[in-house]
Amino acid sequence: MTITYSTYEAKARFSEVLRHVRRGRTVTISYRGEPAAEIRPIQPKQQTLEERLEDLGRRGVLAPASDPNAVIRPIAHRPGALKRFLAERAAD
Repeated sequence: MTITYSTYEAKARFSEVLRHVRRGRTVTISYRGEPAAEIRPIQPKQQTLEERLEDLGRRGVLAPASDPNAVIRPIAHRPGALKRFLAERAAD
């Protein structure tokens, strides 16, 4: 989710801008209606999969499955779908 502030607003509300960035959001600064800069959070060096999933859940980007025991069904129902896709792509 990107939030946009004008140069004047960003200067006047810098603490608010930093609050958004600390929560993981990207803030765009515009000058005369045109995007001029982005302020985004610094990515941590390394996270385990569990830490990353927990972080995404905390930020509301990822939600737990409604039924963790549900069967995952394949998207391609007809055999050879990948082969057909690659053949069509090669023909173009």
